[in-house]
Amino acid sequence: MDRAEVESKMTDLLVDELGIDRDKIKMSATFEEDLEVDSLGVVELLMALEDNFGVSIPDEEAEKIGTVGEAVDLVMQKLGG
Repeated sequence: MDRAEVESKMTDLLVDELGIDRDKIKMSATFEEDLEVDSLGVVELLMALEDNFGVSIPDEEAEKIGTVGEAVDLVMQKLGG
């Protein structure tokens, strides 16, 4: 899976799982400030990422995710890309 596919899937997850407006989702968008995702929403997103991409994201790595792009980077790293 290449980065464009991961970005597309990430956008779909944010829209479907958290109800975020697709137009607001940019790779530089922060979850808490730009997208107004609370800590529960971040946990839901992480579970969806693990399910959809078949990866495991430990808490200490999850805590470092601040933007959509950082989440994509982490998934890419987990997928070996």
